[in-house]
Amino acid sequence: MLAVPEMGLQGLYSGSSPERSPVPSPPSSPRTQESCGIAPLTPSQSPKPEARAPQQAPFSVVVAIDFGTTSSGYAFSFASDPEAIHMMRKWEGGDPGVAHQKTPTCLLLTPEGAFHSFGYTARDYYHDLDPEEARDWLYFEKFKMKIHSATDLTLKTQLEAVNGKKMPALEVFAHALRFFKEHALQELRDQCPSLPEKDTVRWVLTVPAIWKQPAKQFMREAAYLAGLVSREDAEQLLIALEPEAASVYCRKLRLHQLVDLSSRAPGSGRLGERRSIDSSFRQAREQLRRSRHSRTFLVESGVGELWAEMQAGDRYVVADCGGGTVDLTVHQLEQPHGTLKELYKASGGPCGAVGVDLAFEQLLGRIFGEDFIATFKRQRPAAWVDLTIAFEARKRTAGPHRAGALNISLPFSFIDFYRKQRGHNVETALRRSSVNFVKWSSQGMLRMSCEAMNDLFQPTVSGIIQHIEALLARPEVQGVKLLFLVGGFAESAVLQHAVQAALGARGLRVVVPHDVGLTILKGAVLFGQAPGVVRVRRSPLTYGVGVLNRFVAGRHPPDKLLVRDGRRWCTDVFERFVAAEQSVALGEEVLRSYCPARPGQRRVLINLYCCAAEDARFITDPGVRKCGALSLELEPAEGGPHAAGAPPSRREIRTAMQFGDTEIKVTAVDVSTNRSVRAAIDFLSN
Repeated sequence: MLAVPEMGLQGLYSGSSPERSPVPSPPSSPRTQESCGIAPLTPSQSPKPEARAPQQAPFSVVVAIDFGTTSSGYAFSFASDPEAIHMMRKWEGGDPGVAHQKTPTCLLLTPEGAFHSFGYTARDYYHDLDPEEARDWLYFEKFKMKIHSATDLTLKTQLEAVNGKKMPALEVFAHALRFFKEHALQELRDQCPSLPEKDTVRWVLTVPAIWKQPAKQFMREAAYLAGLVSREDAEQLLIALEPEAASVYCRKLRLHQLVDLSSRAPGSGRLGERRSIDSSFRQAREQLRRSRHSRTFLVESGVGELWAEMQAGDRYVVADCGGGTVDLTVHQLEQPHGTLKELYKASGGPCGAVGVDLAFEQLLGRIFGEDFIATFKRQRPAAWVDLTIAFEARKRTAGPHRAGALNISLPFSFIDFYRKQRGHNVETALRRSSVNFVKWSSQGMLRMSCEAMNDLFQPTVSGIIQHIEALLARPEVQGVKLLFLVGGFAESAVLQHAVQAALGARGLRVVVPHDVGLTILKGAVLFGQAPGVVRVRRSPLTYGVGVLNRFVAGRHPPDKLLVRDGRRWCTDVFERFVAAEQSVALGEEVLRSYCPARPGQRRVLINLYCCAAEDARFITDPGVRKCGALSLELEPAEGGPHAAGAPPSRREIRTAMQFGDTEIKVTAVDVSTNRSVRAAIDFLSN
C-alpha cells in the first residue's frame, strides 16, 4: 500500500498474517509526494472477477453523433423499430457533387467567443467575411485530432483557432455537441411531436478505439457541458468505438450491399462500377446447405447474409480509415446470437486523410516558401480555408488509373498576397521552383499531374497498410478471412487500390460497404440500441494500484524494504486489476475493498497506475505511470452504541470496476449499510 497519512486509508485484513498492510509509506518512499493515497487490496486471495449483466435504462430513441475529424453527422432510430435508421436531414450549403449527409467539422465563433454556426454554414460564412474582419473571428476545423495528440490532456487544454487565438478545448467541443443536440431534437420533434424530450433519448458519441481513457472522459465532459445528459443520468450517454460501430453495422448487411475489391475490373474508379460480392460467395452457399441449423440461428439473430455464410469462430478485421486516424479492430463472430468477441486490442495511429492535406501544404511550402505559407495562414485565414476547400474537391477525384492533370484554384487573395510579399507573381515562383510536376495553367490555376496528386497520398496510405500488416502478423489474428474497409477516407479509390494490391496476395478478401462513409454513424445507432453486442473486449493497458506486500528476501529488491513496528514490508508493489491484452467480458467486475482510516472521513482517493507491459512488478518500473484516481465520496457513518472505550467498528467500502466496456466504470457500496457510495475514476486530473 501507498498512503499519504492525511488521506487516511486502511486495508481489510483476513486471517492472522495479512500479506498487505495499511501502514503509510515512509517519507523516503518515492511516491509519498502524491496528492492522494493508495489503499491496500483485500489481503486474502483476490476474488475472481464476477460477471454481471449490464442494466439497460429505458429510452424511446437512440441518437448517435459521429464526431469526425473532417466531417460529422447524426442519425437516430426509435426503440419500437431499432433497425430503421433515420439519417439526418441534408445540410444546407455544401460542395457540388458531394453527398451532404454529413457536414464539415467546422465551428465558427464570434470575436466575443459566442457560438455563431457549425458545418457548411460556418465554413461559407467565414469564407465571405472581409479579410480584415475575419482575423477577429474564431474558426476551428479538424480540431478533433488535438485531443488524440495531446499528451497531457486536461479540462483546461486549449485549442487554437486558424487566426491564432486560443480557447478552452472543452468549450469548443461543447459548442459543437450542443449544435448537434439542438438540430437532432428539433428533427425528432418535427417527426414525433408527442415524444417527450426528458429521459427518452439515449445519446451515443463515437470516438476512435485507439483513444486513451482521458480522451474518452474528455468527450463525456464536453457532452455534460453541452447538456446532452446530466451527470446524474450518465447512463443515457454511451461512448461507441468507431471500428466497433462499423463492425456492428456490417454484420447487418446483405451481400448486394457490399463490394469485393478483388472483383474490381482493372481501371475502374468509382465504387458503383464494381461487381457485387454475391458471386464470390456462391461456393459458400452450397456449403451452407449442409449447415442450415447454424444459419437459422444467425438469421434469427438479425445478422446479414454475409454473416450467415460465415461459421462460428470466423474472424475478420475492420479498418476504419477516417480523417484523422486509422483504427483497427479484430472480431470473432459468435453463435448462436451473432455477438462479437474482440481478439486483439485496438491498434492504429494518426494516418488519416488529413495527412494528404498536410502533404499538400508541404508541397506549397516547397514552391512558395514555408515562411510565406505560415504568414499567409496567419494573416489571411479565410483565404487559406478557401484554398483547402479547393484542394479537397480535387483530392476526392484522385484515382490510381485517372488520366489527365488536375487544376487547383488559387484564391485571388493568395495570388495578390504573394506578389506583395515577394515582389513577383506566383507563375514566376513556379518556374523557379524545383517542383517540376506542378505548373501554372492558362486559366490561372495550379496544374498538377495525376502522379503528383497520388504521391501526396503515399505517406498516409503506406502508414495505413503498415498498421494493417502489423496487425495481421499477430498470432491472435491468424485465420482472418475478411477485411472491411470503412470510414470517410475509405471512399478514396487511391486507398482502396493500394490496400487491395498490398493485401490481396495474402488471400484476404477486402470488402467495402456501399455507404462506406456512413458505416460508423449507422453502426453507432445500432450499438446504442444493443450495446451488449460486443460481448468481450481486450484491455489496451495493464491497470492497477500500489500496495505494500510482506517483504521476501531474494525476491524483492533491498531498496524496497520498509520496516515498521517490527514487520518487514515491500513498498511500491504494483497490484494488477487487469493485464494488457487480457480478455474481459462485458459486465465482468473486479472487486476490491477499502476501509477509511478515520471514522469521520468523507473522501477517499486512490491513485491508479497503468503500463503497456503485462508483467510490471512495481509502480516505479519504467513505463508505469500514474494515469488517474479513484475517488469515493462517503456519507457520514451511521452512529451506533459502542462499549465503553471500544473503538468504532471499521467501515468497509466495496468497489466493483468494469474493464470490459468502452469506458472503465466503477461502482461502490458501503457494506455495513448496503447503500451505494458515489464513486468515479478521473483520468483528467493528472
